[in-house]
Formats: sequence, C-alpha cells, structure tokens
Amino acid sequence: MGVLGILSACTTPTKRSLPQEAFGSTSTYSRMFDASPAETCEAARRALLSQGYVINMSKDDLVLGQKNFQPDAESHLQMEIRVVCAPESKDGKITIGFVTALQDRYALKKTNNSASLGVGALGSVSLPFSSGDDSLVKVASETINSEPFYDRFFTLVHRYLTVDAPIDEEQP
Repeated sequence: MGVLGILSACTTPTKRSLPQEAFGSTSTYSRMFDASPAETCEAARRALLSQGYVINMSKDDLVLGQKNFQPDAESHLQMEIRVVCAPESKDGKITIGFVTALQDRYALKKTNNSASLGVGALGSVSLPFSSGDDSLVKVASETINSEPFYDRFFTLVHRYLTVDAPIDEEQP
C-alpha cells in the first residue's frame, strides 16, 4: 500500500483546457443606442448589407448575417455576425445591441484513391490508375474579440440610425 501511495504521488495531474474567458469588460460586444430595438436591428441589417453580408435572418430583435472570403486557393473563411437588440428602458426608446462575430476557417484537403479488383482464382489485382478528391474541411472556429472590429461595426450602425432618424419639422 505504501508503494502505491508513493507512485500515485509521482503522477502529474491532468491539465484541463479551459476556454479563454475573462468575463470582464462588456463594452467590446455591446453598445447603447437611442432607438427602439426594431430601429437598431434595422440599422444593423443595413450596416451588414453595406459590407456585402448575406442576411440569413432578420427580425425586430435579431439579425444574422454571413460573408465568405477566400484568402488563397487552398483556404476559405466564413464570417457570421449575430446582432441581438434588447430594450434597455421601460419606454423602449433606448436599446442595447449585443454583437458577436464568429469566424470559421476551412482548408483544402486532398485524398488519393486507388482501385483494386478482386478476381476469383487470381486474388486481387491493383489497377494502375488513381484519382484524387479535394474537399474543404473545417480546421478552426473562433469568436472575434477585436475591439477595433466591433467599434467600426457599432459606428456604422449608429450612422444608419442617424440617417434614418425622423426630422423634426416645426409646425407654423
């Protein structure tokens, strides 16, 4: 029993891989807007459209956009941006917009295929031709955490809110 205790003490503990989550500042992924949730999400939808995103879903409180990139012949990037618009005031005139961008990376993987033929008495015979298949394989997925990226997005959303703001006209 003493030997087992000594041996178990010599083993190294297994490290767990925890996500890199700090739960610190909330300013990276959210901003306040002087508009209703529907107006804020509409401005976000227009901001995404102005940058070439395809809108997969658009509701009064949610917008989901997607854009594809191909930096080189053997890789592909897909960016998905989700905007959630929630009322922050009781009268619904102030909204908090939550935005997250997810980037998936794909790489071209080549697989070679060869053929063999089984013949009754002779066994198997390998044929001299081969073929290759290329396919995109997801190799990484990450949430974008760049503050300048989100700052630029929120600035563009604010610009579309300002453009769409009603003009107060004085009544004579």
